[in-house]
Amino acid sequence: MEDSEKLLVEEKVFESAKKLTGANYVKSKLPFFPTSPGVYRMISETGKVLYVGKAKNLRNRLDSYAHPERKPVRIQRMIFQIDHIELIETATEAEAFLLENDLIKKLKPYYNILLKDDKTFPHLLLTTKDEWPQLIKHRGGQNIKGEYFGPYASATAVNETLAILQKAFLLRSCADHVFQNRSRPCLLHQIKRCCAPCANKISKEDYQKLVDDVLDFMHGKSSKIQENLMIEMNEASEQLNYEKAAVLRDRIRALNQIQSQSMDLGGIENGDVVAVYQDAGQCSVVVFFYRNGRGCGSYASFPEQTEDQTDGEILKAFLGQFYIHHQVPKEILVNTEFDELELVGQAFRTKISAHGRGAKKRLVDRAVLNAKEALLQKRMQGMVRADLLEQLRQLVGASNPLKRIETYDNSHIQGTNAVGAMIVATPSGFDKKSYRKYNIVGIGYTPGDDFQMMDEVLTRRLKRGLVEGNLPDLILIDGGMIQLQMALNVLERLQIKNIIAVGVAKGEDRNAGKETLYFKDKLPLNLEFDNPVLHYIQRLRDEAHRFVITTHRAKRNKSTLVSALDEIKGIGGKRKKALLTHFGSVQAIKSVSWEEISKVAGISEVLAKQIETALKS
Repeated sequence: MEDSEKLLVEEKVFESAKKLTGANYVKSKLPFFPTSPGVYRMISETGKVLYVGKAKNLRNRLDSYAHPERKPVRIQRMIFQIDHIELIETATEAEAFLLENDLIKKLKPYYNILLKDDKTFPHLLLTTKDEWPQLIKHRGGQNIKGEYFGPYASATAVNETLAILQKAFLLRSCADHVFQNRSRPCLLHQIKRCCAPCANKISKEDYQKLVDDVLDFMHGKSSKIQENLMIEMNEASEQLNYEKAAVLRDRIRALNQIQSQSMDLGGIENGDVVAVYQDAGQCSVVVFFYRNGRGCGSYASFPEQTEDQTDGEILKAFLGQFYIHHQVPKEILVNTEFDELELVGQAFRTKISAHGRGAKKRLVDRAVLNAKEALLQKRMQGMVRADLLEQLRQLVGASNPLKRIETYDNSHIQGTNAVGAMIVATPSGFDKKSYRKYNIVGIGYTPGDDFQMMDEVLTRRLKRGLVEGNLPDLILIDGGMIQLQMALNVLERLQIKNIIAVGVAKGEDRNAGKETLYFKDKLPLNLEFDNPVLHYIQRLRDEAHRFVITTHRAKRNKSTLVSALDEIKGIGGKRKKALLTHFGSVQAIKSVSWEEISKVAGISEVLAKQIETALKS
C-alpha cells in the first residue's frame, strides 16, 4: 500500500472515531437527561453553539441524536461535532418554544434555520400624553403614552398613510419644542394639512373632536366619519362658505383614498398572512400586514441555512424567530400545514390556520405569488452581482472570491468639518450596518490635506480590522496613483499583505465613464464606457460619495449653527445654556421668532432680534 493510500485510510479511521464522539456522548448521558419540557444546546469542542432545539420530553428528543444514521447528512455532521449538551428545563412546551427561538436569535447557531435579515417596523402614533395630541411616525419601543397603529412594512408605507391622514384630520405633526415655541402657522397649515393649534386657529374642543375622529377611523369606524363630513360640507356649501366646503371635500377625498387601499380581507381585521416559497435550495418568506381591516404593506425575508428543510419546518422557524420580537396579531394565515402548528399558536396566544377559503385563500395565494417573485428577483440580483464580482476579481488579480469590498472617501471645506467615510459591499449587496463615519482629527498635518486625511482614516480602520478580524479583500480609493500609493504605504506600515488596493480616478472634467483604474503592479486601465464592471465600480464610488457628503453636511450644519450662536455679541456660556435648555437645540431656536426667543430669561428683545437675524442668515 502506497503512503498516500495509508494516509487516506488513517484519515478515514480518524474521521470515523470522531464521528462516534457526539453519538456516544448522547448515549452515555441519556439516562441522566430529564423527561420534562425544555431547551437543549449542542456545544462543540471549541465552545461554539452548533444547534438549539426544544422538546416536550428532553430525554426522548435527545435519544434520536444517539442514532445519527437515522438523520439527514447535514444533521449527522452536526452530531459528529458535539462535545457536550446544555439543558434548560421549562414548565411547558410552549415556554420551551419561545425560549428556543429567543436563543436562536441571540446565538445564531450554524445548524439552525436563521432569520438574519430581521428588522424593526414603524408604527403610527397618536400621542395622548400631550394637551394637543400629535400624529407621528414612530419606530422602536412603545414607551410613549398613546395609541399605536401598525406595524407598517416600510417607512414609505407609513409616510404615505401619514400624509393622507394629515389631509383628512389636520392634526399637528411637529415636535413638542417646535409647537410650544411657535406663534405663527407653519407651511403645513397653509397647504391644509394642519389646523394650527399652535396659533390658536382651533379650540381645544374642536381639536379633541379631530382626535376622536382619528381614533374612530383607525379602529375601522370610517363610514360614520365620512357621513358627518359630507353633512358638514353640504351645510357649508349652502351657507356659501365655499372655502370651508373645499377643505371638507379634500378631507373626504383623503379618507376615500385610504379606503380604496382596502380590499376584501375575508373577515381579517387584525392579522398577518405568511407564505413560504422554495426553489433550487433557496427560499423566501413574505408577510402581509393587515390592521383594522386595511393593508399595511408587505415584507420579504430570506432565511438562511434551509438546506433539506421542508416548507413547514422553514415556516415554523420563521414564525418563532419573527414574532419573538414583533407584535403578534390576533390571527396568522399560512400557506402550508406544519407540525406543532397549534403549539406555535398557543405560545404566541394567537390563531394560526393554513390555506383558508374564499377571500382568505386569495390572500394566501397572493402572498405565495409575492414570495415567488421576491425569490426570483433576489436570485437575479445575486446572479448579476456574483458575475460582476467574479469579473472584478479577475480584473484586480485577486486569487480568492471578493467577499468584502470597502470604498473610501472624505469631505471638507478648506479643511473645516473634515470627515471620512467607508461603505461596504458584499456578495449580498451594500452592507449598510457596516458603514462607518470618521471625524478626522488632523493632528500633525495641515488641515485640508486630502492625502493625510485618507491616511488617517485608513490607518484607524485597518488597525481596528486587525483586532476584530474583519479586514476587506479589496479597497477602492477615490483618486489616482498618488492616492493609491498613500493607501499602499498604510498597508505596508501595518504589515498587511492580503488586501488589494485600487485607485479610481475620474477622467478629464471629472466625467463619469472615463475613469482610470490604478493598480500596484499593473499599468493604469480605462474600461469601456458600457463595461458592467465599470458601472459597478461607479456605483460603489457614488455610494461612498453620497454617504460622506451626507455626513459632512450634517456636521457642517450643526457646526455652522452653533458657531453663529457663539459669534453673537452678548451670548456667553450662561445665556447659550439657557437658550439650549429652553428650546432643546440650535435648530429649534432657528425655527422660532424673536418674540419667542425674548421669553428666555436673560434675553432682551434687542438681543433676541440679533439672534434671529444671525441664525436665519
